[in-house]
Amino acid sequence: MANIKSAKKRIRVTEVKTLRNKMIKSALKTTIKKFEAAIAAKNVEEAQATFTNAVKALDMAASKGIVHKNMVARKKSRLSAKLNGLSA
Repeated sequence: MANIKSAKKRIRVTEVKTLRNKMIKSALKTTIKKFEAAIAAKNVEEAQATFTNAVKALDMAASKGIVHKNMVARKKSRLSAKLNGLSA
């Protein structure tokens, strides 16, 4: 356990940031799963709606530095390919 006041504060701040990052990552995974469920059900309207939500969540996570921007680009590309494959 830390003895120095600033080290104790860093521990508290890190715990808060970790919880926030976990919350955002969990929500991100949930939106992607909803999109993939709509794709599996072959529901085009729902897939398009959930795709926009998934892209927005990915972009928000990247802007906050929670996930890497290249990972976001790759995910968006793969999700859009799935959506285009369903529409075609």
